[in-house]
Amino acid sequence: MDSNLHSFSRQLIELRIEHADLDATIDRLVEAVPRDELLLRRLKKRRLALRDQIVRLERMLDPQEPA
Repeated sequence: MDSNLHSFSRQLIELRIEHADLDATIDRLVEAVPRDELLLRRLKKRRLALRDQIVRLERMLDPQEPA
């Protein structure tokens, strides 16, 4: 079980790094002229998917206890 938690923790770190990299890329593309709207939409969609994966892993690692 500990190896699974370690694996999930590592995956969470990697997803957070990828999410941060996408943030930086999107910020640079927003300022670019001419702006590639299709690429921006694709990157934002990927960033959102990563965020969803991060939230799912966080919940697996730290499940909410019923009150």
